[in-house]
Amino acid sequence: MQPPLRIAAAVKRETRTQFAALPYRIKKKGQVDVMLISSLDTGRWIIPKGWPMDGMRPAEAAAQEAWEEAGLRGRVFDDVLGLYSYSKFLDEDLSIPCIVVVFPLEVAHEDAAFPEAGKRKIKWMSRKKAALRVDEPELKQIIAAFDPERLG
Repeated sequence: MQPPLRIAAAVKRETRTQFAALPYRIKKKGQVDVMLISSLDTGRWIIPKGWPMDGMRPAEAAAQEAWEEAGLRGRVFDDVLGLYSYSKFLDEDLSIPCIVVVFPLEVAHEDAAFPEAGKRKIKWMSRKKAALRVDEPELKQIIAAFDPERLG
């Protein structure tokens, strides 16, 4: 099990780390679907992600983001599925490089009420379709290669 994090302050333009959940469910015939959500600013397809949370394990922080952004609850695994990078735009003139660590989240329940309800599109789709919809090349690979049977 991962230890909880203790967060230190970072300089504004330093590379930052975020934690993401790859929400998935296994349908009756064994098909694996993943959930994508739209970003708040551009509307592009992403997975739930956010900043480290003091006192939480990275996988727990990812699961918390999945609930806040999409109302998802379930079992999060400490297995790292992979990493991807992107630039987070804080305003028109300032962006920071981010490295995102992705953890699998087996969704057991979808809450109707959650902090960002109504602010994002939320859609279940096949891994193949999801990999085509996200922009980041590394995230495309993570989604396309994801196999829940390999989780510990």
